Amino acid sequence: MKKPILFVLLIFVLLVAQGGFYVVEEGEQAILTQFGKPVGGVKRPGLHFKIPFIQEVHRFQSRILKWDGDPNQIPTKDKRYIFLDTTARWRIVDPLLFYKTVATEFGALSRLGDILDSVVRDAVSGHLLVELVRGKDYKHPEGGSEALEAIEIEGVPVDVSTLVGREEILAGILNKARESTPEYGIELIDVQIKRINYVDQVRQRVYERMISERRKVASQFRSEGEGEKADILGQMDRDLKKIQSEAYRESVTIRGAADAKAAAIYADAYGRDGEFYSFTRTLEAYQKAVRENGRLVLSTDTEFYRYLKEIK
Repeated sequence: MKKPILFVLLIFVLLVAQGGFYVVEEGEQAILTQFGKPVGGVKRPGLHFKIPFIQEVHRFQSRILKWDGDPNQIPTKDKRYIFLDTTARWRIVDPLLFYKTVATEFGALSRLGDILDSVVRDAVSGHLLVELVRGKDYKHPEGGSEALEAIEIEGVPVDVSTLVGREEILAGILNKARESTPEYGIELIDVQIKRINYVDQVRQRVYERMISERRKVASQFRSEGEGEKADILGQMDRDLKKIQSEAYRESVTIRGAADAKAAAIYADAYGRDGEFYSFTRTLEAYQKAVRENGRLVLSTDTEFYRYLKEIK
């Protein structure tokens, strides 16, 4: 009779032990509910005890969690429509309050989406596109065609030095959103912009502006190249004329010296035997004057015909 009772007691103890002890893993935290009402929380990992069959354990992550928003089409202050994709990191710091307000991580993500979408939309619509895509201290390389000194909003120029950068905008979004998250037992760690893209119509206009700017830069480079080409060709032309001038001067000098030498030779030959020299020169003149199949018509009393008449 005692053995069945002991067996039943053993089974009861095992059931109590199985339902009474629970383990909280590293990176987890838990709360206990009794008949659906929260009665306590556990943040330390390890083995813990609860009242079997009466209390229930609800586990939540204590790690940093991620929220990803859907890309939204939002107009900026300068009326540029963009697709903005944001992300955030958060964690559960008060599991009891978290359970009372949103109950689950899915509920928390939905509530964060409502908060962040509203805050991000207000921030984007209150700032210029240029503020969203670059830092406040950004400086374009000197001499670049896109160097930004002033922009216009609806025809009104705005000094760039008065603008903020993406970091300041994100800090403002984070501070604004943090005001609403503690009431859900949530700590919002940071908010970041994953991607900014233009809508199709704006993207086309941006591409056209980029093409125009690139063409302007290319035209400037071509103009500079043409100027350099003109300088090189001008220098080459000056060098060529200088070389030709020097060559011509040298050729004239050589030709003059040769003519002088030839004249001296002619004079020397003429001085030795003037008649013979005159005869040979006349024969050379005949040879040059009378060509093959040619005719030479001369008067009989011409000096050029003198030696031919003397042959008789």
